[in-house]
Amino acid sequence: MAILPCGSIRMTWLGVQPQFLPRSSITKRLSTSPHGASSRIKSLASQSSTFFSPKSLNVLYSSGSYINSCQRRRARLIVRADKDYYSVLGVSKSASKSEIKSAYRKLARSYHPDVNKEPEAEQKFKEISNAYEVLSDDEKRSIYDKYGEAGLKGAGMGMGDFNNPFDIFESLFEGMGGMGMGGRGSRNRATEGEDQIYNLVLNFKEAVFGVEKEIEIIRLESCSTCDGSGAKPGTKPSKCNTCGGQGQVVSSARSPLGVFQQVTTCSTCGGAGEISSPCNTCGGEGRVRKSKRITLKVPAGVDSGSRLRVRSEGNAGQRGGPPGDLFVIIEVRPDPVLKRDDTNILYTCKVSYTDAILGTTVKVPTVDGMVDLKIPSGTQPGTTLVMAKKGVPFLNKSNMRGDQLVKVQVEIPKRVSGEERKLIEELANLNKAKASSSRR
Repeated sequence: MAILPCGSIRMTWLGVQPQFLPRSSITKRLSTSPHGASSRIKSLASQSSTFFSPKSLNVLYSSGSYINSCQRRRARLIVRADKDYYSVLGVSKSASKSEIKSAYRKLARSYHPDVNKEPEAEQKFKEISNAYEVLSDDEKRSIYDKYGEAGLKGAGMGMGDFNNPFDIFESLFEGMGGMGMGGRGSRNRATEGEDQIYNLVLNFKEAVFGVEKEIEIIRLESCSTCDGSGAKPGTKPSKCNTCGGQGQVVSSARSPLGVFQQVTTCSTCGGAGEISSPCNTCGGEGRVRKSKRITLKVPAGVDSGSRLRVRSEGNAGQRGGPPGDLFVIIEVRPDPVLKRDDTNILYTCKVSYTDAILGTTVKVPTVDGMVDLKIPSGTQPGTTLVMAKKGVPFLNKSNMRGDQLVKVQVEIPKRVSGEERKLIEELANLNKAKASSSRR
């Protein structure tokens, strides 16, 4: 059962042809008392009633939309429409066709998904297009003014019967290049080329300091024979008869739940909306595969997984569309000695136990070359020494660098000579004497 605005109701029961009941014929059956109205409706809901049954009556009373949308005013049952298309377009109910069209153009420009990236923009654009489709059609507008949105459904113009909102938009902006919107212009629109991906392998120091590399990529470029049109030189494309130049075909099927429409790409023209003799060089694609060498500047501080974007070096666009981009994915080979931790570099330095005790200076490898590092006397095993600004430059901030962290590993000999043992024992005795004197 569908509830209609302005007191008119469309009902179907036991296969009876749907009818519209005028509000006056309904209100005459209703008492001004809620209890009287209930008893009157229940009297109509007998088993022999053509329009009501106990089951449909229960649906009527239990329906949340009925309770929320209906109000009793002076014993008249008023059912309101779900949407006010005039409010959607911001026009009055007496607006002319030109005013409705002007309002639609203005709103469509603002909410078109190719211009407005807000999450709710596309849904708003569809509502605007649906409202315009109804109010710009005299027959649909007349039904809507009398019975509201539910009246359109009752007349076989359900929500599933609305046209593609982008088709409506294109029909009004035809000849204007789709308002400069590459995403959804005419069916024979320019389309942007696909992005390309290239994997680049660097060694450790190249990633740290940056490098200039020449790479070779294989991509689709615009066909020079047909200038990217895909048509054989000297021929002109003609409108596709299958889709009428729209690039899409619409098939409809009616079911007990309503009319369902399916929009598919035209198989005859491949969505172009035009038929032409294909170019012999590119086979009608408008693009040919070629190799190209590109000089790539890799900034300092990149690491495995870093992604560089080279604009307009992807596949060429079609029908004059812009090219895609090239994305270079970085992979860095590890260094056998130095380890990287973000912008810091880690290194383990081995020193003898005597050097750890007495202190020393050792040569330490860094990305800048060998550097002297002072090991203070009494350095404990596992101590980490910091070599400031000897790490990796910050990405896009080459004047800032991380540090090199040197962990000191003290080596204890497993075997010693007799002389070494004698000296170590003397040292041990000195430590014992020192410890006993300190206790006194």
